[in-house]
Order: sequence, then C-alpha cells, then structure tokens
Amino acid sequence: MKTKKVIGNTLAYILLIVISVIWLFPFIGLILQSFRSYDPAVEYGGMVDYLVPKHFSLDNYKFILSGQTNYLGWYKNTLIIAFFVTLFQTIIILCVSYALSRMRFAGRTFLMRFWLVLGMFPGFLTMICLYFLLKQFGLTQAGAVPGLILVSVASSGMGYYICKGYFDTIPKALDEAARIDGASRARIFFTMIIPMSKPIIIYTALVAFMAPWCDYVFASYVAFGHDSSFNVAVAMTRWVWTNDYQGYFTRFCAGGILVAIPVTLLFMALQKYYVEGVTGGAVKG
Repeated sequence: MKTKKVIGNTLAYILLIVISVIWLFPFIGLILQSFRSYDPAVEYGGMVDYLVPKHFSLDNYKFILSGQTNYLGWYKNTLIIAFFVTLFQTIIILCVSYALSRMRFAGRTFLMRFWLVLGMFPGFLTMICLYFLLKQFGLTQAGAVPGLILVSVASSGMGYYICKGYFDTIPKALDEAARIDGASRARIFFTMIIPMSKPIIIYTALVAFMAPWCDYVFASYVAFGHDSSFNVAVAMTRWVWTNDYQGYFTRFCAGGILVAIPVTLLFMALQKYYVEGVTGGAVKG
C-alpha cells in the first residue's frame, strides 16, 4: 500500500508539473517577446520564429513609454475607469447586500430572484440600447471614460449575491444588541459589520477592478474612433491590426506586461482575503 501511495503521488506531481508548464508557457513567451529587439536587421530577417530573443533589449518599453505613442494616456484612462468603478461598485454592492441580508420588506424575495434571473442574460443584449442612451448625453467617443464608468456602476446592485451570503454568516444577534443600545442601521453597518467584513470587501473590490481593467468589447464600442478615449485593451488591439505586425507584436507584448503588473501585485498581496471572501460568501444563509 505504501508503494502504491508513493507511485500515485509521484504520478500526480508529474501531471501537475506538466499542466503548470503548459499553463505558464504563454506567459513566459509573452515576457521573452517583450524584450526582443525591434530592429529587424539585428533580431530576425523574416517572421519571428524564435522563442528566446537573440538580443535582449528595452526598445519596446522605451517606445510605449515615450512620446511616440499615447500609451500613457490609454493607461491613465484605464486606471481612472477601474478606480472609480471599483470605488462606487464596492460601496453600492455592500449597501445593497446589507439591506437584503438584514432588512425584511415587501417585494424583497421577488427583487432578489428577479435580479438573479436578469443577471443570467449576457450584457451584449443591451449594448445597442446603452450606446444610444450614452450618445444622447455625450458620453461616447470624447466622453467615453465617464460613460464607461456610469455603465459599470449603474448595475452594481445586481452583484449582491456573494456579499449577501457573507453578511448572512455574521450573527444577527450583534445587530439586535446594538439596536437595543440605540444604534442606527447606518452606525451598525459602518462600525460593526464593515470591520468584520474585510475579506468580502477585498473580494468585491478585486472583482470590480478586474471588469473595466480587462474590458475590450464595450470599451471599443463606446470609444469607437476616438484615440484619446481608448483604454489599453482597445488601443493595443489596434497595434496588432497594423500592417507592421512583426514590429508591433513585440510592443504589444511589452504593453501587456505593464498592464498585468498591477493586477498581479494586487492578487499576490490580497490572495488570502480573496479566498476567504469567496468561501465565506458561498455559505448559504
């Protein structure tokens, strides 16, 4: 039995190593290509056919961070959208989730079920309608940045489900004791519930941050044809659509690395709370 266990564990580790190599291969390739020299005479004579560059260079990073491109402006747009969406969406979801978890009012169950069913429909169904609404208020193209913030924040309340599940795990006896002592709902929420809900707050903020940070479809739709309103995903896609695919692909890789850095650091720093928030919010109240 001991020999079988050792063999089983060995095979499992080998399988996991193989899967990890396959999973990491694209990311390693992305990093290596970002350091490839852009000069065709130095690096290659035709198609990029080497995984490891012959000459490592910072040309691609110098290009995207210089005045030759508007990458910094696109990066700033992405940061602005992600920051405000994260801030407002987190606040709205926490407030809605607390209200649905602690308060009982007419239509509460119907509202929760309606939002749950409505959330099953893909957002693409509303793209045309949302575009014309935003256009009426001047929130497309030149006004795409506030328009994208508004669209992302407007439906935030529908993302209550996991956060509500976490609040349901907090004993209601704490609320009742505080109410007896004269505390208002707002005071209970801000001074008692919020301090005990750090994992779910971080989970909600990370999810809210990821959506606009990686958004391409709706962002390209709203900012169509207006370069200064692009986010990084939309702008960099234009790079690989150019005739100079060979050169701009390495620049695309460099830009992708810079985009991935904030998200990677956030997940590394907050991974513990992220997992706690998911598992805590999955408990049925």
